[in-house]
Amino acid sequence: MNQVLWQTVLGEIEVSVSKAAFAAWFKETELNNDSTDEELIIGVKNIFTKQQLETKFDGQIRQILAKNSVHPRSIVYKINSDKKPSRSHDPVVNDFRSAKSITTNTQEQAENKFNPKYTLDSFVVGSNNDLAYTVAQAIVEKPGERYNPMFVYGSVGLGKTHLIQAIGSELQKQKPELNVHYTTTEAFIGKFMSYLRSKNKRDNFSDRYKNIDVLIMDDIQFIAGKETTEEAFFHIFNYLHQNNKQILISSDKPPKRISSLTDRLRSRLEWGMAIDIHMPDFETRCAILQSKALQAGFELEPDTIEFIASNIKTNVRELEGALNQLLAFCEMRGISPDKQIAEGIIGNVSRARPKHLTPKQIVSKVAYHFNVDVNDILSPKRDRNIMIPRQIAMYLMRSELHTSFPSIARELGRKDHTTAIHSVEKITKAIKLDYTIRENVADIREKLYV
Repeated sequence: MNQVLWQTVLGEIEVSVSKAAFAAWFKETELNNDSTDEELIIGVKNIFTKQQLETKFDGQIRQILAKNSVHPRSIVYKINSDKKPSRSHDPVVNDFRSAKSITTNTQEQAENKFNPKYTLDSFVVGSNNDLAYTVAQAIVEKPGERYNPMFVYGSVGLGKTHLIQAIGSELQKQKPELNVHYTTTEAFIGKFMSYLRSKNKRDNFSDRYKNIDVLIMDDIQFIAGKETTEEAFFHIFNYLHQNNKQILISSDKPPKRISSLTDRLRSRLEWGMAIDIHMPDFETRCAILQSKALQAGFELEPDTIEFIASNIKTNVRELEGALNQLLAFCEMRGISPDKQIAEGIIGNVSRARPKHLTPKQIVSKVAYHFNVDVNDILSPKRDRNIMIPRQIAMYLMRSELHTSFPSIARELGRKDHTTAIHSVEKITKAIKLDYTIRENVADIREKLYV
């Protein structure tokens, strides 16, 4: 047994629990060197962590281990004995204190901490993110002069945090005189709440940000509806922007679709460059897998990479998770990863195209999603609320089933297959330019495989 296995477990747990829970119970754990296939020994920092893992997380840990083909007879959570704390540093007392202050601790950890893996060199560029990457390079060259603010949006796990942190890291490296400040929105809110609760307010909260040259704010959507915090951020934004300081912001949706956001803050967020990062295409997914594998010290055969890329179609995070499962499995057994092993471990996961999917099912799912009648989609009607679903149905038949254009035309009751060609081309372009169309297509595609 080695640490690769436990890092795989931690990686999956980190995305399934809160940041506070992960920092409190998992961050300082490790796989003991005395572990065997029959008995896993997990080193923990104190009795408090030991009890939590035994009572609350043991089942989840076993489930992740089973996914990686590891089935230990027992898991022992053992307190590391290399440190002997004094009474004033009693682990139980410390954990009781940290339980009260864990939010503050994670807020501090979430500020000004760039992941060393998140660099511009390691950011794999494809048709889904090439504009964002080009703008990032321009900002590194001349921060505050163009594309200010830079607002990056898209679904989870597509590389938004990677890109904005990479810009910050590159600016620190190339222009060390700049004061680059990174924070998650949750950490910003927590910091502001602490300021409001403090009795000795010797300064204005916004003054703390006036010496910043580059402000990087992750997941701005969480500020919506928090009027007092929005007000504070609004004044910080105004001051920095008026003084030509670079502002970088990420979100899961564009400003106009963030509900409960005040109009004046929304307008500020739309001032600069709003860029969408969407799901990577097949070629980009292959490039990402190849890059990640090389970083881990593995060189995968093309057919292995293509198999994983064909089966994981949602986001980069899930793609990397599947790759990590494969590499951990092979490293623990001292074997080289290949397509056959990948098929056994990953299998035709839920994102793969099921054999039973038919054109009629696609039409039915599209009709249900848009709340229109199937017969209307098959009819000659040219109303916009009918035409868009019809074109999306054609696009999905082509992209998911690789149906020929004449067959698509027949399925939709069209006489001329050029209509199908036009529809597929139109939706293909719209996905790159229209956030609403892209989200609708992504939602329907998910439902096809449920």
